[in-house]
Amino acid sequence: MPNPRLASRYAKALLDLAKERNQVQEVFADIQWLQAVCKESRDFVNLLRSPVIKADKKKSIVNAITGNHIGAITKGFTNLLIAKNRESVLPEILPAFIEQYKVLNNIHTVKLTTAVPVSDEVKNNIMNQVKTVTGEQNIELESTVDPDIIGGFVLEMGDKMVDASISYDLKAIAKQFKNNDFIYKVR
Repeated sequence: MPNPRLASRYAKALLDLAKERNQVQEVFADIQWLQAVCKESRDFVNLLRSPVIKADKKKSIVNAITGNHIGAITKGFTNLLIAKNRESVLPEILPAFIEQYKVLNNIHTVKLTTAVPVSDEVKNNIMNQVKTVTGEQNIELESTVDPDIIGGFVLEMGDKMVDASISYDLKAIAKQFKNNDFIYKVR
């Protein structure tokens, strides 16, 4: 059962510890690696969530998987989660940590959705335009492809969205026809 408040608290505790020990970048890299493992391996996530597997067995398996890929702080954190029987929350803690890291470093995420993959030149032009309009310099671009938008793009940053897709235009036209906006209404 998802518990975003718990995940946020553990992520904040880990970030605070990393700041205290001046290892924020190292822990951030560890968290990104762990998140990639969770995304690639459903078995790993199932292991973490399994009530059948004992804590000592989980600890040895997780330590074997992580090996030398993560640092001492992150290894201690995962071991603490297992000891406190909270390892099932780890897949939720990872994105919460990344979000808090971005807030700490004033990094803004811009989501670009297009119908077809776009070149790096187009992405750079979009990022430069967003930097100019918003005045923010730390921008991270997440690009996704969604053929359902037919053409154009959808750009999201925080609570703002620019929908310049063909599917949006077609829906607007369909709404106008549905409302009979093109027929002169006589009272």
